[in-house]
Amino acid sequence: MIVVDVETTGLDPQKHSIVSIGTVDFSNPENRFYQECCIWDGAEVTPEALEVNGFTEEDVRDPNKKTLEKVIKEFFEWIKNIEDKTIAGQDPAFDKSFLQASAERYGIEWKLGHRTVDLHSVCYFHYLKRGLVPPTKEGRTALNLDKIANYVGLPDESKPHHALNGAKLEAEAFSRFIYGKPLFGEFAKFSVPNYLL
Repeated sequence: MIVVDVETTGLDPQKHSIVSIGTVDFSNPENRFYQECCIWDGAEVTPEALEVNGFTEEDVRDPNKKTLEKVIKEFFEWIKNIEDKTIAGQDPAFDKSFLQASAERYGIEWKLGHRTVDLHSVCYFHYLKRGLVPPTKEGRTALNLDKIANYVGLPDESKPHHALNGAKLEAEAFSRFIYGKPLFGEFAKFSVPNYLL
């Protein structure tokens, strides 16, 4: 699977644009993809999104950056040699929706499936398996990436959110759930909790 994290200018893939893509090939974690781009012409930008990802309005409109079209084409070129192209992540439906909308915008055939692997669900079910009630807020699940990272023995994600850092943290969490061990050397200093072994 490919663990994907995109940064965007908002929540709607029809109105907003990708500003960066970070991915990790889970079966070969040293194989990574990270690119930033200039947003597509006419894309809307919300201040809340920029607050999350740390980009400025000037950053996302910088004409010296690669175009979104070029970055999307490079992304699809990068995944060609990966055997399992299943998209995975903390909120893979969100990431997939932006990748798919971008591919459609530039006439790129969507060859990735519609099914995804959702880290949130994996963690939610692990809570239930242990007889624990997953945390909630206002009657809804509150398992964000920081809470999931903490659950698997990792620190909070660094802020502002960075696509490749997010993808690596998510891939690390998947490894701890699936194999009970770290995926990246940089996270090895953080012990895997006994309930994941």
